[in-house]
Amino acid sequence: MEQNQPKIGKFSLNYGLILGAISVVFGLMLFSMDAHATQDTSNTVIGIVLAAAITIWAIFNFRKANGGLLSLGQAIKLGVLIALVSGVIYIVYLIFLSSFLDTEFITKIAENSKAAAEEAGVMTSAQIEQQYQGTINYFWVSYPVILIFNIIIGLVIGLIGGLIFKKS
Repeated sequence: MEQNQPKIGKFSLNYGLILGAISVVFGLMLFSMDAHATQDTSNTVIGIVLAAAITIWAIFNFRKANGGLLSLGQAIKLGVLIALVSGVIYIVYLIFLSSFLDTEFITKIAENSKAAAEEAGVMTSAQIEQQYQGTINYFWVSYPVILIFNIIIGLVIGLIGGLIFKKS
């Protein structure tokens, strides 16, 4: 009797949608508290912990669905693809946020960066103003950076999950 192997793409899509939805809900929660434009480290840490939890959950369930077998390559693929799907969803949310929910979002980010640079006192006022204008004019560059960062985090989480759950 032949057993159907689970498809990595299907698992990645399902868990990527779950992670993307949770990330959007977290972003909306920050928006409702007017904390969405702060560049707080705790928000990043919470996002990485959420990504790790969902990805490890997906790897565990994939191994269970695959008859208890999991290769390191399968775990890495799951991690990367889940991160890719959730990253695309989060970027769509950011575009929606900056275009409709809070049209001043990019300006708020630039002003927060400007205030932090002034407080640090390392840059001249001309450099700070140049950074401010660059943030306003080239914020779109952050979208592929977010996607690349997500994929790298997914790769690392998939590698760690694969090393933990690997079974031949």
